[in-house]
Amino acid sequence: MTTIGILGAGRVGTNLAGKLASSGHHVVLGRRSPEQQTEAPAHGTVPGISFAGQRTTARTADIVINATPGDSSLERLTDLRAELAGKILVDVSNATLDADDGLPGALCHPGGSLAEQLQAALPDTRVVKTLNTMLFTVMTAPESLATPPTVYVSGNDEHAKKTVTGMLGDLGWRPAWIEDLGDITTARATEAMILVVPHILRRHGFRPFAVSLAR
Repeated sequence: MTTIGILGAGRVGTNLAGKLASSGHHVVLGRRSPEQQTEAPAHGTVPGISFAGQRTTARTADIVINATPGDSSLERLTDLRAELAGKILVDVSNATLDADDGLPGALCHPGGSLAEQLQAALPDTRVVKTLNTMLFTVMTAPESLATPPTVYVSGNDEHAKKTVTGMLGDLGWRPAWIEDLGDITTARATEAMILVVPHILRRHGFRPFAVSLAR
């Protein structure tokens, strides 16, 4: 049984935790402090889910998912460099600056990506970017959309990407819906897609969506 640590216990983290635990993984939700309350405390009663501080979570997990706010992810995870050494880090965050209405208005790393910054700051960690081009509910229920969605994968390490692809399968993603874009620099493209999200939300409201590749 794989132990998956999730850094960030908000909506994204708890949503992923529930599905991964139901798929047979042991999930540790990492909070900034052990006493911090989560947005969904009911997940604490789900078999296979436990809580810990973020440093303990990073140290004890086989795979670590970054579900922290993207604008502070680099600072938070760089502080966990020793604990993340040798691990696969799945980055699902988008690093953005808010517009006046609170929706994403600009990228924190124009011309690059958060994933690239994380890989540079964590050279002993295998960073894989994925699941960042959709509403968080679609991450664990891709079949809920009328049009089959696509999940994109970026990373330098082929074995790490293969492992993450297996995890995506546990989240409900069919092989035909998974698109390996190549090395970590390709995360620039998927992270930039976040800039279309505010326009989608303003026109259609807060509804499940994803970016699909039509073949």
